[in-house]
Amino acid sequence: MKRSFWGIVNKVIEQSDIILEVLDARFIDETRNPEIEDKVKKSGKQLIYVFNKCDLVDTKALEKRKKQLYPCVFVSSIKRYGITMLLHEIQKRAEKKEKTIVGVLGYPNTGKSSVINALSGRSAALVSPQSGFTKAMQLIKVSKQIFLLDTPGVYSYMEKDFTKHAMRASLDFTRIRDPETTALFLIEGNKAAISRQYNIKEGSSGKMLEEVALRLNKLKKGGILDTEQAARALLKDWQRGKIAL
Repeated sequence: MKRSFWGIVNKVIEQSDIILEVLDARFIDETRNPEIEDKVKKSGKQLIYVFNKCDLVDTKALEKRKKQLYPCVFVSSIKRYGITMLLHEIQKRAEKKEKTIVGVLGYPNTGKSSVINALSGRSAALVSPQSGFTKAMQLIKVSKQIFLLDTPGVYSYMEKDFTKHAMRASLDFTRIRDPETTALFLIEGNKAAISRQYNIKEGSSGKMLEEVALRLNKLKKGGILDTEQAARALLKDWQRGKIAL
């Protein structure tokens, strides 16, 4: 599967004039793919960083990243924020020719298809909350000049950290073998956000997971807290973009 994914990615880079790397604004560094960026740079193609899901973070905290990752555009494909600006960046870099192809790359579930739909103004690319939903290349018309090339999400060859995959939603919450450990890791780094989402007090990660279980009424027989089911529910909310930072 990895080989087929990378075969498609190589074709996209080869066929495209401009590349969009769609990143999750909550996890910019974690959703960057150095292998993709290196391939794009070696090809001499233009690269635009797209910080998607910016409605889930404080955009002021993202401002410093503009200098580090240039050019970049903050967008929310759901709320259609920044889409016009992104289209302007594409048009500014498009050569004066009849057809410009823009490849869209990134990890599964960073919102690539949603960004494409927002740019094209219609549901041109199939969208699913399940990671890895796009299985083949799709060419979508944006205007007479600009066409977008969608691809499956790809994993880094060398990456084995499945907790990070789960947190950035490149591994669907239903497929996580140890949801409690992953949820505890997530809570530890985002206590304020978890506290707001479930209206619970901040405390140790373990205690907060128990409070989430109580709040969501995740109980076993005898009224015992079912922290595994609570962890899966929390991860589902996180991956579906219901927990804002």
